[in-house]
Amino acid sequence: MSGNLVINSIFSGFQKSLEEEQEVREVIRNICKEVDQISREITTVLQVIHHNEAGISPACLKARQLFEKANEGYGKLKEVVPPTDYYKYQDHWRYMTQRYCFLISLTIWLEKGILATHDTVAAVLGINSVTRGDYEKPLQISKFVMELNAGFRLLNLKNDHLRKRFDALKYDVKKIEEVVYDLSIRGLLPKPEAQDAPETSDVKTDS
Repeated sequence: MSGNLVINSIFSGFQKSLEEEQEVREVIRNICKEVDQISREITTVLQVIHHNEAGISPACLKARQLFEKANEGYGKLKEVVPPTDYYKYQDHWRYMTQRYCFLISLTIWLEKGILATHDTVAAVLGINSVTRGDYEKPLQISKFVMELNAGFRLLNLKNDHLRKRFDALKYDVKKIEEVVYDLSIRGLLPKPEAQDAPETSDVKTDS
């Protein structure tokens, strides 16, 4: 009987632990659902970049306001998730957080044209910029992504997952090059600003 009591005690402890973990997971799911919904709102707000140049700045401002709401959600997660058990629950917010990394990076790029994180690639904007007649933007994006690609080439990536991400970037580079080439053969690329040429004046010589 004593053996059974010990076993029952052990499994009772397991059951209690599972129930507590399930309760934590339920709270985490609800928080993540709210935070994920905010990311979808941000995605909708930033859709303006595909068709309205003038609307980009207000959209970035709105996105930053929504980022603040998302930060509050992450604060709630911090309160709920036991620090020692982070590994148990991180799947609940991992992909959502990756989406936020992209959205934040995109917003910063739209605002300042600089790299926010290693995941920042705005290749798709090249095509969308062309459709609205902004032929200078693809050149800016091409230069930015080429520099990003050059930076990744300096890394000796041995992790398969990271290598796949880098391979995806190489395809984006090729896609952008095709857009720029197409603009070039159509004569749509903006001409480089003429550099100051030395002034020539008619000098009359004494005859």
